[in-house]
Amino acid sequence: MAVSKRALPNCAPNPPVGCVIVAEDDIIAQGFTHPPGEPHAEIHALSQVPDNLNNLTIYVTLEPCSFFGKTPSCAEAISADSRISKVVVAIIDPDPRNNGMGINILRAKGIEVIIGPIHEKVSAFLRPFLQKN
Repeated sequence: MAVSKRALPNCAPNPPVGCVIVAEDDIIAQGFTHPPGEPHAEIHALSQVPDNLNNLTIYVTLEPCSFFGKTPSCAEAISADSRISKVVVAIIDPDPRNNGMGINILRAKGIEVIIGPIHEKVSAFLRPFLQKN
C-alpha cells in the first residue's frame, strides 16, 4: 500500500492504486496512478520491466481497469504482455464500468488471478476514493 500512497494527491479523481511486479521473488518494478490522462499504476510499473524477464507476477491494490477512458485498459495491456503469468488483486473495483470485467479479461488470456490478499487493509484505505455507482 505504500506505493499507492505515492499517487496522492495528484491522481484525483482516480483512486490511488499501487502496483508491484515480481520476478522470482524479487521486486523488479513499482508503479502508482498518475494524474488523469497519464499512466495508471500497472502501466507505470510495466514500463520499468526489462524485456528479458518472464513468468512475472503483478501485485495490485485494485482490479486493473477493463475500459478505455482517458487511458487504455490496464487489463488489456497486462493480458497482451506474454511475460505476465499471475496477477494478485487486493480488491475488486466497484466501478460499474469494471467490477470484475478486468479480472475476466486476464483470466480469458490464461493469466492466473488471485483475489483478496490484504483485502481489509486495502479496502479501508481505498474506500473513500472508489466510485460506488
